[in-house]
Order: sequence, then structure tokens, then C-alpha cells
Amino acid sequence: MAEEAKAESEVVVRVGDKEIPVNEEVLEVLQEYLKTAMPLEQLARKLGLRNWAEAYEFLKAVPAWAMWIPPAFWRIQAKKPP
Repeated sequence: MAEEAKAESEVVVRVGDKEIPVNEEVLEVLQEYLKTAMPLEQLARKLGLRNWAEAYEFLKAVPAWAMWIPPAFWRIQAKKPP
């Protein structure tokens, strides 16, 4: 799965023993978190993490610039040939 994720996205965030690729779906969840009063517990559920602490570690590890990229733009950039 990690190899497929790296092919689709160059940004992969490691939280504990998990690797979470930053893709369009993850960006949509992150932007919902940024724009609403979503608690860390709910963010953890949406990202498939165990608890709020892992969600917090994920937020600390994800590059800040990636959180503000519109998901549609990310999709277009990901489909461009290298």
C-alpha cells in the first residue's frame, strides 16, 4: 500500500506504525477540520487513526502548505506526468 500511495502522492505522513498518504480525500478531511470545530477524536475516526493523540501527531507531521491546497488542485497535479 505504501508504494501505491507514494506513486499517487509524494507526501506520506508517518504516525506510529501507519503511513498516511496525503491525497485528495485526506485533504478534504483536513480542510473540514480546519474550517469547523471538529474535535480530534472525530478527525482520528475519519483518518482511520486509533485516538486523538494519533490525530494530533498527524497534524504536527503533515506539511502546513499541504493543508491549504484545494483538493481539486491536488488531484490535477497528481495526474500530471512527472
